[in-house]
Amino acid sequence: MAAHYAKGLPSAGLFAGPVAWALSTQANYALVPWTCAHQIRVIPVLALVLALVSLAGGFLSWQAYRTSSITPATDSTGGGRPHRFVAAMGIGIACLFALAILVHGTAGLVFHGCER
Repeated sequence: MAAHYAKGLPSAGLFAGPVAWALSTQANYALVPWTCAHQIRVIPVLALVLALVSLAGGFLSWQAYRTSSITPATDSTGGGRPHRFVAAMGIGIACLFALAILVHGTAGLVFHGCER
């Protein structure tokens, strides 16, 4: 199993980024009453953790991109090329969603949750 992850997962960034962003968005809304009541700024910490989850998916996509060959083997039909493209898309999407998560998390540094 460890050898499988060493090769990377091309679509990991495609899934990890949006899922982490969706969890971040839902948690930002769900934690407002708790944040207001306890005056503990948990949103930026949660945003940092979920941004790291997104970047971990991007890392797995980068591993797949790095280990895949640019051209398929001579006897291949070219079926390996989409894996490299999907890995490149996974890297970009994971970075984009990590940035969005961090931007939303910085709002937790400005707003304390009791604004009405």
